[in-house]
Amino acid sequence: MMTKRAISLLTSSSIISAMMIAAPATAQDAQEAEQETGLGEIIVTARRSEENIQDVPISVTAIGEEALTAINSSGQDIRALSGRVPSLTIESSFGRTFPRFYIRGLGNTDFDLNASQPVSLVYDDVVLENPILKGFPVFDMQQVEVLRGPQGTLFGRNTPAGIVKFDTVEPNYNLGGYAQASYGSFNAVNAEAAVNVPLGDTAALRISGLYQRQDDWVDNVLPSGTTEDAFGSFDEFAVRVQALFEPTDTFEVLLTGQLRDLDATARLFRANNFTRGEEGLNANFDRDQVSIDGQNGNEVQTQNLAARLTLDLGAVSIISVTSYWHGELESVGDIDGGFGANFLPPELYGPGEIPFTAETQDAIPSLDQFTQEIRIASNGSGPLSYQAGIFFFDESLDIVSTNFSTLGDPLNAPGGVNIVVSQRQESEAFGVFGSVTYDLTDQLSVTGGIRYNDDSRDFVVVRSQDTQFPTFLQGPLGTVTRDVSDDNITWDLSATYEASEDVNLYARVARGYRAPSIQGRILFPPATATPLEDGVTIGDSETITSYEAGIKTTFWDGRARVNLGGFIYDLNDAQLTAVGGNVNANRLINADNVRGYGFELDAQLAPADGLTFTAGLSYNDTEIQDSDLTTAACGGTRVDTFPDVSLCTVLDPIVTPAAPFAAAIVNIDGNSLPQAPKWIANWTARYEFPVGDGDVYIFTDWAYRSQINFFLYESVEFQDDSLLEGGLRVGWENDRYEVAVFARNITDDESAVSGIDFNNLTAMVNEPRVFGIFAGVRF
Repeated sequence: MMTKRAISLLTSSSIISAMMIAAPATAQDAQEAEQETGLGEIIVTARRSEENIQDVPISVTAIGEEALTAINSSGQDIRALSGRVPSLTIESSFGRTFPRFYIRGLGNTDFDLNASQPVSLVYDDVVLENPILKGFPVFDMQQVEVLRGPQGTLFGRNTPAGIVKFDTVEPNYNLGGYAQASYGSFNAVNAEAAVNVPLGDTAALRISGLYQRQDDWVDNVLPSGTTEDAFGSFDEFAVRVQALFEPTDTFEVLLTGQLRDLDATARLFRANNFTRGEEGLNANFDRDQVSIDGQNGNEVQTQNLAARLTLDLGAVSIISVTSYWHGELESVGDIDGGFGANFLPPELYGPGEIPFTAETQDAIPSLDQFTQEIRIASNGSGPLSYQAGIFFFDESLDIVSTNFSTLGDPLNAPGGVNIVVSQRQESEAFGVFGSVTYDLTDQLSVTGGIRYNDDSRDFVVVRSQDTQFPTFLQGPLGTVTRDVSDDNITWDLSATYEASEDVNLYARVARGYRAPSIQGRILFPPATATPLEDGVTIGDSETITSYEAGIKTTFWDGRARVNLGGFIYDLNDAQLTAVGGNVNANRLINADNVRGYGFELDAQLAPADGLTFTAGLSYNDTEIQDSDLTTAACGGTRVDTFPDVSLCTVLDPIVTPAAPFAAAIVNIDGNSLPQAPKWIANWTARYEFPVGDGDVYIFTDWAYRSQINFFLYESVEFQDDSLLEGGLRVGWENDRYEVAVFARNITDDESAVSGIDFNNLTAMVNEPRVFGIFAGVRF
């Protein structure tokens, strides 16, 4: 049941928005004024058809071309979208390869390569399930839409938090294209181009590509000698080819081929950049330096073939979307973030305490994903519209995880392999769905949808290891098998009321679902093969019920737009991931319930010709509700002196104290979710004025998030107080040319964005300040 605080929040959201609305436009042609001097319409496809964003009963934000260009101009990857819209954050412990998305506080900190996430990424109507597919670069993009709240009817399973939807620019019958490039700090190059070629009256071709590269810029400082500019580079290429065929007025075929090739530094882990009992990065932190004695690298290749067929039968259209993705990955990192170990002389380990070495590699030798959707959608402008369809998903995934010996100890040569874990996962999903919208009156419309989901997953894992590896740490483990399956009904019901020409009210209740998942990255499970202790864990299905209400407004002759919505949700049997601990494990657990509530505000303002502002604000309060739920905290203990003290200062009730080689067990009932800031704010401003045959412009964009905890448990050290990053772009443009200078993270904010609690106080940090120049041409 709703808390009084949550009910008050929902009520306040509507009241605040109503207070912000100026009087409706007079009888003058407001629509014409909006087109000439205002913000114009934003068209989204949140419900699988083109609609004005003001008419959609969903909390949705669209990121347009200008913002995408500014964000990506320094060679950023998809993580640059984090905080750029309300309630959205993105982070990664793999770097550019494996982004983890969070909406309204719901996400997954799981670092295994079969991780299931509650935020789905949809690329041109195709769901990208595996994490390495979700990092596909953003280029030649028409629009990015962030849909908040469960999207289980039209987009299916694994969308209880929402979706991030990417729509690329499609071929058209105009000859043209663009080319643009930037050069910036660390010899970074970001080049993007597209060409569109009509092939007669019934066919067109569009080819677009992206190339990004950057030099190494982080020094590796070791007692044996400093290696300058050892890490931080990337070299990435991606291309998309689209062919459009329209042999008749009623039949259309769109064929797509895409590929990505990335060779980059993996995430840099920084040992003991936190101090026990203190908040924030300590004096050991130097953004330009690390001290690691292990390997570091990240390589990923993905390829895609897709076909979309549309047959217009008059009253209805039939749409078929077929897609096949293949991927391969290798990623290796020095997990302890330092060098040596504290059983060596003091000058041979650091920085700080390094109880033992840890260097691992995760690889995907082969990933194959096939999806097929066929749906029928009504045409026409009558009071009734509908769509229905079927969906099939098939995935085959191989994962190999490897542990290395960093030191040249008697058991292994330097860099020698001592543990190998091989996983094989087969997943299938089937869905049947339908959605109907009916206009009850000229002002009131209702939408109802339902979907049947059927999911199954088979999993096999094998661990082998060097027979000389100390068995008191981990023993050999044979073959472990698991399988899970479930079926579920998801649905949504919404209503939109047009209170006036400029004010729409909406309400929505929706049911979402995340399929059961299996976690088996068992490099370091207990030395046993019993079913309860072999390290393979299962996350049962989770279901969410979300309630949302809001108001969408335009006013001041179309110069202002304010959309505000409040929500509350109950997530039952929540799938959570307990990461780290004394064996650096990923362990799936289910919480009885997670309660969340908050609001989201999107606003745009064009007070004068050439001047525009945007702003976004969100508040998210999440709480784990399970009185018996526990997890390991703070990795290992100070094994140099074997005190009964954890490496970090735990703020949760301790159920079992820490001991040598054993982390403390703590109760996490009442905690917020990890990587779930209460506040996210973003704002932009643009001013332009005529110069010559074009316009000079100044554009700035900012993103803020409040405090986050990195893990399910709470501690003084593994958190970050806040992050504020801003960008500035100054340039000149006309219909054909553009030149600009830019800066990203202009205040050089230094913030921890995540951590590793395995054997020391390891940090991961945000990107540094960069400067650059940009030039582009449209033809």
